[in-house]
Amino acid sequence: MAWQAMRQKTHRRSILVLLGLVLAVSAGMQWWGAGIEQRQGERLAALARPGDIRMLSSETCVYCGVARRWMAEHRVAFEECFIEREASCQTLYEAAGARGTPTMLVRGQPMLGFDAARLLAALDAP
Repeated sequence: MAWQAMRQKTHRRSILVLLGLVLAVSAGMQWWGAGIEQRQGERLAALARPGDIRMLSSETCVYCGVARRWMAEHRVAFEECFIEREASCQTLYEAAGARGTPTMLVRGQPMLGFDAARLLAALDAP
């Protein structure tokens, strides 16, 4: 009986150690990701000039809100228009062959969705 109690105690300890490792790795990954996001935001803010990025949005688009908040938080210069409110925005949306929102016009080139790394690559391109 004593060996069973000892085995259960060892098993519990192993589970706790494993759980601690999983939590530590998860926290490390979040910290690392936040650093990458911060650097991307700083770089985008430095590269983007007024008129470089135009976001074609929809009033009901959740992803548009995420992109708007991210770019505002990182002080990235961008313009936004809503396809339901502005005929000129709807025209741009159709001319770009957009299939959804947000559609980012980066120096006139359409990009479906928001992705900071893709925006950086587009602004870095000659």
